[in-house]
Amino acid sequence: MANKPQPIAVETPEQNQTDYEQKNVHEVYEVIATHFSDTRYKPWPVVEDFLNGLKVGSLGADVGCGNGKYIGVNPNVLVLGSDRSSNLIKIVHDRGFEGMVADGLNLPYRDNSFDFAISIAVIHHFASPERRLQAIKDLFKIVRPGGKVLVFVWALEQTKFSKRNFEPGQQDVFVPWKLTPKKGEPSELKEEEYPVYNRYYHLFKKGELDDLFEQIEGVVIERSGYDRDNHYVIAQKK
Repeated sequence: MANKPQPIAVETPEQNQTDYEQKNVHEVYEVIATHFSDTRYKPWPVVEDFLNGLKVGSLGADVGCGNGKYIGVNPNVLVLGSDRSSNLIKIVHDRGFEGMVADGLNLPYRDNSFDFAISIAVIHHFASPERRLQAIKDLFKIVRPGGKVLVFVWALEQTKFSKRNFEPGQQDVFVPWKLTPKKGEPSELKEEEYPVYNRYYHLFKKGELDDLFEQIEGVVIERSGYDRDNHYVIAQKK
């Protein structure tokens, strides 16, 4: 069996980060959307608990919703999904959920209009500290005073049980996605011939996500932690 592709450390550009993200994030997800969606079906417990703890009738935004796996977790709240990948949004629609193609730094919502917002495994795809901070600010912009925001990002501190072999201390990496056929599907390609697509990630150090939240005026962190090789923060808008 061919060796599994491994993450590689990269240097991000100081300019043209939007072009960098377009090539190394958005275009990749358009290609791998269906294959990616097939591996994303089980909600993470912290996110599931957050959604199930919301008041009946709450209105929320799932920014970077992917295939919409969190949109239907709690049937007693209404969640609007958005993602840069039109192919992932097609899957959201096929599942009967509300979703639209939108950029996380240009959200098409009114200010102070949602009771909550979530962004799960998304903000680590932005290629500069400024863009990561702005993405979180934009979540709070659309949430009403008293509303809550939950953000998850990949952690630099991976456990020994992680499937990923990251170089120690390297925060900016390309993570490969091997586009293999579905189980049982025939393929004319050999294992080593399957295409590999690299996605850009910024791996967050412990405390780094909290620091971004603390830079935003009028925001109170309610809880932060580490779960399944991710850092997360739950915070409220004053």
